[in-house]
Amino acid sequence: MSLYRDTSNLYGKTGNPSIDPVVFFKLMLTGYLENITSDRRLIEHCSMRMDILYFLGYDIDEQLPWHSTISRTRQLYPATVFESLFDKVFAMCVDKGMVSGHTQALDSAPVKANASMESLELKRPFQSIKNHFENVDAENQQQISTGIASPVGLITAPSHHLRRMKSHQEKLRENPVSASGAAHERAQLFSNKTHYNPHDPDARISVKPGKARKLNYHCSMAVDTGQGVISHIQADFADGRDSQYLPAMTEKVESRLKVNELCMTDLLADGGYSNGYNYEYLESRNITAWIPVFGKYKPEREWVTYDRQEDVFICTMNKKIPFKGFGRTSDGQPIKNYRASKKDCIPCVLKDSCTPKSLFKRIFTTTYEDYYYRAHERQHSRQGKQMKRLRQSTIEPVFGSLVHHYGLSKINVLGKAAAHKVMLMSAICFNLKKYLKTFNRKWVQSASKEAVGHCDATFLVPFNRVDLTS
Repeated sequence: MSLYRDTSNLYGKTGNPSIDPVVFFKLMLTGYLENITSDRRLIEHCSMRMDILYFLGYDIDEQLPWHSTISRTRQLYPATVFESLFDKVFAMCVDKGMVSGHTQALDSAPVKANASMESLELKRPFQSIKNHFENVDAENQQQISTGIASPVGLITAPSHHLRRMKSHQEKLRENPVSASGAAHERAQLFSNKTHYNPHDPDARISVKPGKARKLNYHCSMAVDTGQGVISHIQADFADGRDSQYLPAMTEKVESRLKVNELCMTDLLADGGYSNGYNYEYLESRNITAWIPVFGKYKPEREWVTYDRQEDVFICTMNKKIPFKGFGRTSDGQPIKNYRASKKDCIPCVLKDSCTPKSLFKRIFTTTYEDYYYRAHERQHSRQGKQMKRLRQSTIEPVFGSLVHHYGLSKINVLGKAAAHKVMLMSAICFNLKKYLKTFNRKWVQSASKEAVGHCDATFLVPFNRVDLTS
């Protein structure tokens, strides 16, 4: 990897010289290793430290770049440059024997966005009802005058819907929505469907039990259980569920491990990633899912037992409830339908207790019943309990370190793409520090030279002055 090659197309041949890519990433490394998230404060801090100036390749009387240059350069560089740097540091950890590869732990956490709940605004229709009908009338008159018929019929709506919308918009014009935040008495009614923050529209309202509503980003991370090296990290919208991000994260982790000639066989995660599709997806890729079953799955049902070989339920009166076909729930999820016979249920002495409101017993189950069953069995096995402890001891301390020591307590940039770069740099510094700790203190200088030989960008040279003009 060469930072100069990856960023060469981002700079012109004329004009004032820009900040050197190596210097920029050295400044980024310094900021996250020193837990400094402000670009202005970072420049002030570096200008007062002779060791950092030596690391950057600056003399004591040379002026460092402006803090605004750091912000603009971060926006200029695409996320692929940061991901390439992350991949290179991860490969160095693999070469050092710090990554086992076979067992990965997944987890997520909300990270505070650079936006306030006090600045929320109500989403409004793109076009008012009155303007809409005026435009429709104008188009109709134009079509009549030109003799061109409308390709579709007039789209109508119930009159009470139109009256309600008109009344709502009149109230908005007469009483504009004032700034409201987490302290507002009706803050619990704020939703991402109705409100947004104009300062950072990508920030989303997220709620965690026992905590106030905040505008956050969703940080998803995978950590290798060998020595706690971060194998993947990404920024997502905070209003998404953990389970929806698992397939994409699994593919990215597998591809990164494959490049380093490693293979994942086990995946550890908490109940937030429990999903029938995820269980099926992981089994199809020969990955054992150590994810606790959570949600609507019922391992046991009252009055009935399930015969897995014949795919039938058997009630307490030893009557079979066979499978009758597939269906869908109100939200479109596939389900399996089991229905007993009337002649078995109506004369049954337990009918009033078993199925009092129906003539026969009906049972609905998920189509992923077998996958849930196997996951439930793994969860309650002895190895499942060991895997749970392994996940907790692996990934939760990493999240705590990133938040408290590597500048991930708050995202000080705007937009999901910029938040992704911040999380990548935080993970790079975490892995890099673990990598340097594998060397003895007296051999740190030789370790730095080895890192330089791997990266071809001299971004890890703390003890060797770098000629940035070459």
